[in-house]
Amino acid sequence: MSDNPLRLGTRRSRLALAQSGQVAEAVSRVTGRPVELVEITTYGDTSREHLAQIGGTGVFVTALRDALLRGEVDFAVHSLKDLPTTQPADLVLAAVPVREDPRDVIVARDALKFTDLPRGARIGTGSPRRMAQLNAYARAHGLDVETVPIRGNVDTRIGYVRDGELDAVILAAAGLNRIGRIDEVTDFLSVDTVLPAPGQGALAIECAAHHAELVALLGELDDPFTRVAVTAERSLLAALEAGCSAPVGALADLLADGQIVKEMRLRAVVGTTDGTRTVQLSTTGPVPETYDQATALGRELAAEMLAQGAAGLMGERAQ
Repeated sequence: MSDNPLRLGTRRSRLALAQSGQVAEAVSRVTGRPVELVEITTYGDTSREHLAQIGGTGVFVTALRDALLRGEVDFAVHSLKDLPTTQPADLVLAAVPVREDPRDVIVARDALKFTDLPRGARIGTGSPRRMAQLNAYARAHGLDVETVPIRGNVDTRIGYVRDGELDAVILAAAGLNRIGRIDEVTDFLSVDTVLPAPGQGALAIECAAHHAELVALLGELDDPFTRVAVTAERSLLAALEAGCSAPVGALADLLADGQIVKEMRLRAVVGTTDGTRTVQLSTTGPVPETYDQATALGRELAAEMLAQGAAGLMGERAQ
């Protein structure tokens, strides 16, 4: 490989640039080459429609993948939860680095926690998954909240709370960590309350399959435990035939006995956005050692969820 800078394709948002910058530093350490960021605008960045309306699947990644295939960038960094579950044959997921905190968080007025919000509190989110689980939790615990669909970057969303338009917004802990704003969180939501999106908190480093040397170098940033976890989560999403904007939460975590990792637990939920109906199941088994084993774990749990009526809770399923 030459000493020319490697070109990293990234979305233009503050969060995307922050996480791509962190990956760029790591790639530079591994390869000994400088890395320059190439900013690319995606359809999801320019559309003002809610993600549920535009389908979600691929809207933040297609332009980056097109740039990879045209040779305009050498590799790209995505938020893994934005990736469609079908991997193109001419692109390879070279690395999935160690996952950040996968939890969702609340930023509320007056430093309130979720369960302390007043009756009728308005909570902003653009995610049908979050709406479904927040509303289900509220129903089960006698809380009275209204989920309000919103879009925009972190500044815009938190601005709704600062300006008094909303009582709270729900965001991803990982994103706030990466842009140095985690201190604005007023409540961390347990995954027992709200399961994250499949792949939430993880990044995907993607490049063209024919760049074998670069694939191998980027692979040094891969975290095997994170990869098998997100593979199981995304396999479940694919088996449900649900897009990344569907009301599906999933999390695979490792169960350890002291310092020894013993098993992997996969939990998942599907629900109607009003929270009236949910299907929530989990399964536990040996930690997958291969892609096929991780995929099988997700498919098996998805099959159980479909048998319990999950398909009817997701609205229009992805094609």
